Amino acid sequence: QVQLVESGGGLVQPGGSLRLSCAASGFTLDDYAIGWFRQAPGKEREGVSCIGRSDGSTKYADSVKGRFTIARDNANNTVYLQMNSLKPEDTAVYYCAADSGSLLFSLCVSTVRLSYEYGYWGQGTQVTVSS
Repeated sequence: QVQLVESGGGLVQPGGSLRLSCAASGFTLDDYAIGWFRQAPGKEREGVSCIGRSDGSTKYADSVKGRFTIARDNANNTVYLQMNSLKPEDTAVYYCAADSGSLLFSLCVSTVRLSYEYGYWGQGTQVTVSS
């Protein structure tokens, strides 16, 4: 069964850190471009960060540059999102997605939103940044 499972979310104070994990089963993540997306209450889903399929190139939303880092762990078939210096505006449900093609990476931080029917998506993990 093909599945993506996110974990690592939780409640953290402003300035704190969290590491989100996106673990795959049923397929090999390093054959896919992987993206992290988030959706806050009442807002559209937005791209946070993506890592390319072949060369490991990365993209970040301007709002998270310098604070978030995406990385692969091929041995564990997992992609991580290290989030530092968290702010209340980072509060959202975070989703990971996998794409064997090029669309997800190309559109990662654009205003074009891929359908949830494109590629593979996890169920999301809640991140709350609050004092």
